[in-house]
Amino acid sequence: MVATLLRLRFRVLANTLKRSTWQLVAVIIGAIYGLGVLAFVVFGLVALAFAPVELASTIIVLAGSALVLGWIAVPLVAVGVDQTLEPAKLAQYPIPRRTLLIGLALAGVLGVPGIITSIAALATTATWFRSPLAAVAAVVCAVIAVLTCVVGSRMVTALSVSLASKRRFREISGILVFIPLILLGPISFGIARGVAKSTDALPGLARILGWTPLGAAWSVPADVAVGDFGVAAVKFLIALATLAALALIWSRSLATALETPPVSSGKRVARGKIGFFGLLPATPAGAVAARSLSYWVRDPRYARQLIVVPLIPVLLYFYSNNMGSFVLFNATGPIVAFLLSLATYADLSYDGTAFSTHVADGVRGVDDRLGRAVALAIVSVPFVVVLTVGSVAITNSWPLLPALAGMALGAVFSGIGLTAVTSARIIIPVPASGDNPFKSAPGAGFTTALSSFATWGILLLLTIPEAALGVSSIVFGSALLGWLALLVGICLGLALAVIGIRVGGAIVDRSAPEILSRLKALRGA
Repeated sequence: MVATLLRLRFRVLANTLKRSTWQLVAVIIGAIYGLGVLAFVVFGLVALAFAPVELASTIIVLAGSALVLGWIAVPLVAVGVDQTLEPAKLAQYPIPRRTLLIGLALAGVLGVPGIITSIAALATTATWFRSPLAAVAAVVCAVIAVLTCVVGSRMVTALSVSLASKRRFREISGILVFIPLILLGPISFGIARGVAKSTDALPGLARILGWTPLGAAWSVPADVAVGDFGVAAVKFLIALATLAALALIWSRSLATALETPPVSSGKRVARGKIGFFGLLPATPAGAVAARSLSYWVRDPRYARQLIVVPLIPVLLYFYSNNMGSFVLFNATGPIVAFLLSLATYADLSYDGTAFSTHVADGVRGVDDRLGRAVALAIVSVPFVVVLTVGSVAITNSWPLLPALAGMALGAVFSGIGLTAVTSARIIIPVPASGDNPFKSAPGAGFTTALSSFATWGILLLLTIPEAALGVSSIVFGSALLGWLALLVGICLGLALAVIGIRVGGAIVDRSAPEILSRLKALRGA
């Protein structure tokens, strides 16, 4: 049965890669990159063999503890990402719990993260090759450490089954994991600076972690290398006890998850509470706008794009401060305008088969385009205005405000007109409603990137007039050019918005059945 589970795991992986040539290419490129990083890690571990024991122990224990912590923490924020052998799907089969535990553990070890972790952990043997006993201990402890990572990860996944069944938890956790990725630059810089300032404290931290479940297995070889066998034995027992405790908790939580699967509860809404539909005009365009605004508030696939808004000023301020010039920070408004205005460039793809209601009810294309444009304007324009004025106020660069506002508003309105056309043309695979908003649909990577870059390029061309006036105003210090940039940005942007709504509406009227058939095909893929 264990062998069957493993074959199933690799068969599902192989079938997934066969779905799209570009997905297979992306996996190959990612594997090459991962192997490069792994080679660097292995080389570093070999080099540590010639370093002092304390230095080698400090680096291995700190890195190993971070690795274990990462394995345990990832399931808390990566809810919604596909699992090849999801226990809930195996619950209907009469598989003994012990067999299921062994199969899931081996599947975790033989997955890509598990294989990379195993190779890196076993490579620590090279660090202690000058001490045969320490090298043997490193092999044994590497196996324990890898199992601790996998079992700990599976334990957390099983414990969080009840939370993972709640859609709101999946949505929030999937979005929150994106925040540290965006701030990776400042975070890495801060960690590097902190490490540089507290180098003397790192050995002490490593010694403390060596007595904890996170670092016990990684510190045993160092103690064996210096002849401290009593301490090594105690730490080895801590590592074994940790693995046993995690396995026991995982077994019991898995039994609970399989025997009492979570059920989703419905949400009651008070009578008469119709949200945005009660605030906007009772017209076809007003109804479309109300529904689109509901998506922005309730659908994480839309909300994920708003996360970037408060983070962009942080990033630009950080880089501007390091450069000694706040030119980048002052451009916050235009940059956010550019990104937000294109947020719905493939809007109908997120509608899915719900677009059939528009076709069945005979909603005019211009009303569909106008409603979505109004919703996007309600969401994006306040952000753009606040960030443009705020960045200028922080840097006390008020003379630049007209030029920056012209570029920002021009980008917003022009982008709204552009997306009114592109969202009627571009139908791409997107995460389904309720899925992790960052889940990549099969075959979506290359198509999405290509269509995104093309749309960005077109918007750059459309905003050349106000951008040229605005940049010239800033470079030459001309107030007149700044006010001209504001005038051109608003007028030209609004004109392009109107044109885009009309052109996009005509496309929808002409191609609505074809659009619906393409959406159905994507859903069935």
